[in-house]
Amino acid sequence: MEVALFRPEIPPNTGNIGRLCVNAEVPLGIIGEPSFDLSVKSARRAGLDYWEHLTLRRYVDWQEFTSDDSDRIFLISKFGTKCYSEVEYSKRDRFVFGRETSGLPEEIMESMPKDRIIYIPMASVSRSINLSNAVAIILYEALRQTNAWQEFPLP
Repeated sequence: MEVALFRPEIPPNTGNIGRLCVNAEVPLGIIGEPSFDLSVKSARRAGLDYWEHLTLRRYVDWQEFTSDDSDRIFLISKFGTKCYSEVEYSKRDRFVFGRETSGLPEEIMESMPKDRIIYIPMASVSRSINLSNAVAIILYEALRQTNAWQEFPLP
């Protein structure tokens, strides 16, 4: 599995997601240039001392990210057509999350089959769920479905 962020904008979100990825033993991909320097303290601060254990993958652009078509890619968007809990995940799935303020570009959304654009249900009074919370919801459902917990040591 892989979590990927498209041009992230908020350093603490990226740090929190990095920490989540370390604890789930899943790489974090960054597609395009983030709005901040990944080496700055603000991104690392939220990741705390986990950042050095993060498998961080950098992709110049969407084309590079999709150049290896061996894995399924899911886009996460409030405009998705399928609820995240209705998907049967595999250990090779990749999850792409858009920018905090604008989501994923239309050309990326249009490049994917509709059943690969998934959403998280939420109340209509809300514009969105915090990015790091959305990543946690999707990632942990995929890990649960694939029995990834069996690979983690008991506390």
